[in-house]
Amino acid sequence: MSRHDWIAQKPVAHRGYHDMNQHIWENSPSAFARAVQHGFAIECDLQLSSDNQAVVFHDYKTGRICGVEGEVREMTAAQLTSLHIGNTQDQIPTLKDLLRQVDGKVGLVLELKTQNGEDTKIFAKIVLADLQDYQGHVALMSFDRHMIETLLECRTERPVGLVTSEGSESARQDNVSALQLDLSFVSFHVKDLPSKFVADARTKGLPVITWTVNDEQSRKATEEFADQMTFEGFDPSALPA
Repeated sequence: MSRHDWIAQKPVAHRGYHDMNQHIWENSPSAFARAVQHGFAIECDLQLSSDNQAVVFHDYKTGRICGVEGEVREMTAAQLTSLHIGNTQDQIPTLKDLLRQVDGKVGLVLELKTQNGEDTKIFAKIVLADLQDYQGHVALMSFDRHMIETLLECRTERPVGLVTSEGSESARQDNVSALQLDLSFVSFHVKDLPSKFVADARTKGLPVITWTVNDEQSRKATEEFADQMTFEGFDPSALPA
């Protein structure tokens, strides 16, 4: 059994176990608390603030989630963490906040979201520094091949994975070449299953989790062709065995 098998053991709550932003919003402390309560792993997004702190936020702009227009990369951590998420009392958390809250109770799957021209070495080192003394399970992943290579160059003991899809021939070719990297897992677009790339990754012993499962067809595709799902909009524990 691989020391990274935990990645595929539990369903992964996409941006936490939110309720599609009705009362419990994505990437919020409440969504993370709900995931912990139900025993689901947590997927969430990391970006850097203007003062180089890792914050948990998906969009590059704050408007959709916070109702206040701003560029995440141009705002300080203090400015970002003062913003409320939706119409709730939750505020944007930093990575350190997330780690304190979860405290190893469930696994974390963290996507590092880069922008064009961003220094991946600075980003990677900040995230790894925050994780240095954390005892719980954490996996790191990115769409950005340069970020993946940077994380691997840092020789982190945390599992490093590729987030990808197969919407074009060039994407398929990139995926094939990525299998030459020392990946620990793959996060794959469920709508592109079945896939030879996914089959090859699993043959190599890499766990494959899918994104984002929100209907029965996607759940069945995951069950047949992958190892675990990143889900939203339903309760996987309520499904028949």
